[in-house]
Amino acid sequence: MGKTSKDKRDIYYRLAKEEGWRARSAFKLLQINEEYNIFEGVLRAVDLCAAPGSWSQVLTKKLRQNTENEDDVKIVAVDLQAMASLPGVKQIQGDITKISTANEIIKEFEGHKADLVVCDGAPDVTGLHDIDEYVQSQLLLAALNITTHVLKIGGIFVAKIFRGKDVTLLYSQLKLFFEFVTVSKPRSSRNSSIEAFVICQNYKPPPDYVPTMVNPLLDHKYCDFNEFTGPNRFIVPFNACGDLSAYDSDTSYPLLLEGQESYEYKEPVQGPIDPPYKEILEKNKSMQTNNL
Repeated sequence: MGKTSKDKRDIYYRLAKEEGWRARSAFKLLQINEEYNIFEGVLRAVDLCAAPGSWSQVLTKKLRQNTENEDDVKIVAVDLQAMASLPGVKQIQGDITKISTANEIIKEFEGHKADLVVCDGAPDVTGLHDIDEYVQSQLLLAALNITTHVLKIGGIFVAKIFRGKDVTLLYSQLKLFFEFVTVSKPRSSRNSSIEAFVICQNYKPPPDYVPTMVNPLLDHKYCDFNEFTGPNRFIVPFNACGDLSAYDSDTSYPLLLEGQESYEYKEPVQGPIDPPYKEILEKNKSMQTNNL
C-alpha cells in the first residue's frame, strides 16, 4: 500500500499516465537525449531488455522525426518476456547472451548494423547493494557483448548502471570500445536510487577485435577492482542530466500544478495493457474444460 501511494505522488508517474507512456522510465531516455542528442541521424535502433516498452515508445516517436519516410526507421526490441506490441517496432523474444539473437537483429536490419543501442535492463533488486551492483554489472556486460555484434562503427550505446565503489573496471572496459564514456543521472531518476546511465559515444573497438559470445568480456580473477594505474585507470565524467528547473522525482507535488485553478482528471492516453499471454491462458483453460 505504501509503495503504491508513493508512486501516485510521483510527478513522473502521473505524467507518464497522462501522456501515454508505458512507464515513467520514458522520461529518463528523453532527458538523456536532451543532454546528449543521441537520436540525431539515427534510423536503426535496438532496445535491449525492452519490456514493458517505454523506451521503444520514445524511440518510435523521436526517430521518425529524422526522416520524411517512416519506413526508413527500424526499431528492434529484445526481451526474454513477452511484451504488448507497438506499431513500427519489431519484437524479438530472446536471450541477449545468445549469438542467435544478435543474428536475428542484424537480419531485421537487412544486414546493416544499428546506429544506436539502448538498454534499461536491471535485475530484481535484493536491497543488498553489493549483490545488486554485481548482478547489474554482469547484465551491462551482456548488453555490451551483444552490442559489439550489432552496433556500427561510430555508433552510440546507452545503458543503466548501478554506481558503487567497484565500478572502475566497468568504466575501463567501456573505454576500450568507445571514445567517449559519460555517466549521467537524469532528473527523473530518484536520488534514493543508485542507478545512473552510461552514455558511450563513437563506438571504436580495439584493433583486430572479433565479437564473440563464447567468453565474457571480463575475467575477474586476473585483475583487482580499483587497482588500475596510468592509462588503464580512466576517470569517467559524471553529469546531472536534465533541466535544473524541471520536476524533481524525489519531491512530492500537489495535484494542482502551477497555472491550474482546479484539478481536472485526465484519462490515460493509453488504457491498461492486458498481458500478451492472456489470450493463450484463456485458450488453455478452455481446452482443459473441453477435455473434462
